[in-house]
Amino acid sequence: MIQEGQPAPNFTLKDAAGTPWTLDGLRAGGPVVLFFYPRDESPICTREVCAFRDAHQDFAETGAAVVGISSDDEAAHEAFARKQRLNYVLLSDPGGKVRRAYGIPKTLGVLDGRATFVIDRSGVVRMAYSAQLVAEGHTRRALETVRAIRGEPATPPAAR
Repeated sequence: MIQEGQPAPNFTLKDAAGTPWTLDGLRAGGPVVLFFYPRDESPICTREVCAFRDAHQDFAETGAAVVGISSDDEAAHEAFARKQRLNYVLLSDPGGKVRRAYGIPKTLGVLDGRATFVIDRSGVVRMAYSAQLVAEGHTRRALETVRAIRGEPATPPAAR
C-alpha cells in the first residue's frame, strides 16, 4: 500500500453524473481526503460514508476536499449519495484500477479493502490508514492529519 511520504498516484475517475475528476484537480484547492471503501449500501461502508458526511463542516474549515471511491457504478453512487444525503463526491473505479495503483490489499483475499489517504497540495501522501472493520477511525485520523497540515491543534478547542 502507498505509504506516508510517497507521491500519490494521479487518476481520472467519474462521479455519479459522469463528470471526470482528477487527483491533480482536486488537490489544487487544498488537501484531499481520499477514502476507498468496498461497496455502497453495506453496513460498515454506510457508517463510514456517513461519518465523513457528518464531519463535512470540520473538513471544510481545513480546506480539505473529501472524496469516496468504490468499484460501484455511477448509478449506484447516485442512489447511495441521495439516500445518505452525502455532501461530497463519490467516484466510480470500475475494475479497481485506482485501488490497485494505491496498493490497497483485499481482505481475506476477496473483499475490496478499506483505506484512507490524506494527500497534500503537492501530491504527497501525508496519511495512509487501512482498517477494514473500523469505519469511524478513518474520519478521525484524516481530520487530525488535515489539521496538522494547517498547523492546527488535533482536537478542537471546545472539545478539550
